[in-house]
Amino acid sequence: MIWGTVSSASMVGMVISLLLSVGLPIFLGIFIYKKTKAWVPAFFIGCGIFVGFAMILEQICHAIVLTVTGSVIRDNIWLYAIYGGLAAALFEECGRWIAMKFCLKKHLTRENALMYGAGHGGIEAFLILGMSSMSNLLTAAMINGGLMEKTMTALEPAQQEVTYHQLSVLWTTPAYQFYLAPVERISAIALQIALSILVYSAVKTGRKLHLAAAFGLHFAVDFLTVVCASTIPTWALELGLLMVVTVICVAVYKLAYVSSTEKKA
Repeated sequence: MIWGTVSSASMVGMVISLLLSVGLPIFLGIFIYKKTKAWVPAFFIGCGIFVGFAMILEQICHAIVLTVTGSVIRDNIWLYAIYGGLAAALFEECGRWIAMKFCLKKHLTRENALMYGAGHGGIEAFLILGMSSMSNLLTAAMINGGLMEKTMTALEPAQQEVTYHQLSVLWTTPAYQFYLAPVERISAIALQIALSILVYSAVKTGRKLHLAAAFGLHFAVDFLTVVCASTIPTWALELGLLMVVTVICVAVYKLAYVSSTEKKA
């Protein structure tokens, strides 16, 4: 096995990803509070709902469904995209609705919906991007220092081969791709805030169409992301995702945020 070296440019990208995954949610929480005096616990309710519904309940669902169906869903990109999009939309939007309906019942305002969205998207960024960036940084440092190669001598030859191929991604992946991860998370946080406003509007004003829109948009974005990831370059995917989310945010602002204090439809 020939060990490569993780470039400094790649490691800087990992550091930026880690800092953004931690710093952006905190910045948003503080910014929203200072600008709107939103209820701070709404941020942590958003964190808790994401963990409970997306990281626990949804993962249990995946374990059951993907085990029962075997390779039927896993090996078909269209079925996998449809299933993944539906599952993510179902669990996260149900969790969001429960949060708005019950957890924020006495504090159901536009400002608190923003704070909730920052928490929901923020903890997602930390758990998905932050934790992986931290792990990648530590592993890259061990690879570059020669410690990983020494550590792997304790493994069986077959395990060494599997681990080597998994780790080789760190030095074979073009450095620029490590800078695209923060862009993807910015899009994801913005989308989570927009969806939170839609669900808030559905609960506050009784516009059930807004809840359906949140579910549909969540499904569509996840579905297209999975399908496009295998057909177009990563940079094009992230740029396209950023543009789509920008349009969604503008539409939600005009449709639900500005008019959310109006009476029931």
